[in-house]
Amino acid sequence: MTVTKGQGNPNWTRDETILALDLYFQFEGKIPGPKHEKVVELSRILNTLPIHPIELRKANFRNPDGVVFKLQNLRSVATGKGLYNTSKMDKSVWQDFKNNKDEVLRISANIKNCVVQFEEHDELDLEIDDNETFSEGKIITAIHKRRERSSKIRKEIIKKRKASNTLFCDICGITTQFNSPVEDTAIFECHHINLLSQTGEVKTKIEDVAFICANCHRALHSLIVKEKRWIKPDEIKKLTIASS
Repeated sequence: MTVTKGQGNPNWTRDETILALDLYFQFEGKIPGPKHEKVVELSRILNTLPIHPIELRKANFRNPDGVVFKLQNLRSVATGKGLYNTSKMDKSVWQDFKNNKDEVLRISANIKNCVVQFEEHDELDLEIDDNETFSEGKIITAIHKRRERSSKIRKEIIKKRKASNTLFCDICGITTQFNSPVEDTAIFECHHINLLSQTGEVKTKIEDVAFICANCHRALHSLIVKEKRWIKPDEIKKLTIASS
């Protein structure tokens, strides 16, 4: 049995575990050795993820032996046999995706794509609470939030909304109660109608974004995390109408 030498390294995150599960599915439950090219490649990718600070990583951080050990953990969760020191994260990710290999493949590809996007920027804020993290993991959540906060797209939407006299929340319909040209838009935020990692879009267009108040935005993100699926503003709007 391969023994990992990574003890003392940071715990595996949801993002990392999803990547490992994708590889586990590729091997159809048969665990390769640490020298297998796909194991070595995943080790390399894990070391490029902007999740764990460099100063917390030991020299053997996410090495091929550690990748194989994680695959063995996932097999134990899947079969109920073998290792018994599986983590809560292993069990959670397996429970969420055990019957959806295609979804794991999609998310895995998008995590890797997001890493490329990260390399094109100076910094990616991953200080995200677990209760705010989408089922795809913190990297995709962080990329999504950064795009939603884009000042450029927000200014374009506000300009269009003012011109068409539609400066209100697309979910609850609230309008501004302020007269100041600054304050009249302060309560509104942008929200992508579709998860960007699902659409593959690199550039945000106005028609891709909903204009909603901060309260509805928080409620929408909370429901997305709770349901572990992407929810569009129209869906939560129906819930709001039904409960009123």
